[in-house]
Amino acid sequence: MRILHFYKAALPDSVGGVETVIHQLSLGSVRLGHQVVVLAMSREKKSRIIDFEGYQVHLVPQSFQFASTPFGFSIFSVFKKLALEADIIHYHYPWPLMDLAHLFFMPKRPSLVSYHSDIVKQSFLKRIYSPVQNIFLREMEFIIASTSNYFLTSQVLNKFSSKVKIIPYGIEDFFEDTMHSHHLDSWKSVFPNPFFFFVGVLRYYKGLKTLIDASKETDLKVVIAGDGPEAKKLKAYAKKIGAAHVFFVGKISGLDKAALLFLCRALVFPSDIRSESFGLTLVEGLMFSKPLISCEIGTGTSFINQANETGYVVPPRDKDALAHAMQYLYDRPELAISLGLKGRERFKSHFDLKIMVEGYMVLYKQMMHDRN
Repeated sequence: MRILHFYKAALPDSVGGVETVIHQLSLGSVRLGHQVVVLAMSREKKSRIIDFEGYQVHLVPQSFQFASTPFGFSIFSVFKKLALEADIIHYHYPWPLMDLAHLFFMPKRPSLVSYHSDIVKQSFLKRIYSPVQNIFLREMEFIIASTSNYFLTSQVLNKFSSKVKIIPYGIEDFFEDTMHSHHLDSWKSVFPNPFFFFVGVLRYYKGLKTLIDASKETDLKVVIAGDGPEAKKLKAYAKKIGAAHVFFVGKISGLDKAALLFLCRALVFPSDIRSESFGLTLVEGLMFSKPLISCEIGTGTSFINQANETGYVVPPRDKDALAHAMQYLYDRPELAISLGLKGRERFKSHFDLKIMVEGYMVLYKQMMHDRN
């Protein structure tokens, strides 16, 4: 099969949760002998085609950005060409320009969409966009949600329940690669004592002010890795309140991330609104046998982190509850190990890359069969 993935951004040009999911699914598909093309936008001024780890990434320059959404007029012609060459078109929601491209050309190809998140922040624009969204979703043969938690709490997905399938995100196990990395010794010399770890894009919904407050309250060390639109504000806030045990290490490599996951006492993921639909970082924490601390926001985070089994789930924006969970694990290293081992078992049974790829392959083949 020739599979076309279509989303507003893609690795290696852009790093994010959806980009990682597309990359992981592409890797798994290529290993099964399928051809994969990813179409996305870029802030670079020229179109590019990148051969990336066995598949092609077509990057089209964006013309402008509005309401956090990239727009580019040339994307339509490139999409038309690639859609005609594809056997399967795999869309990744939300991105309104993608919906318009599909509805404008109506490519006669089996099509499905991974529904990564509701539109949360742009409530006014969501009402304007809603009719287009509904037509687009009706056109899809399947709509994939990452967890039943998210499906049950999404008003949009409930309108299309007959089309919805549940396939949790999966990632390739890279735990063993860390054991032979010199990055371990390097980071251990920087942070020789137990610390709590967050890694991700520093966005408004990540709940990091609450994490900074919790560190200030407990004097526990917190390492925050990543960059993003909230980075300056968060650093200024930490300095303002005197949170001396919060360390911002910036954007780090995959090996650095693995080393810090290996060394930390627990992974903290305090996202506080529904914009955080899943949380791949939590899956990485399970992979590394680390206890998790997350917030109950009615999404996939509480599917990944099973309360009192793989870690602790606390109310969002509650610095005292977060501080208590952190202190509890700090004071009980044996408990942290026990929870982490249960997390590793959950990773292998629910979130291994092969499980996600097999789930999508069943749908791809069913769509191909139904069209023939």
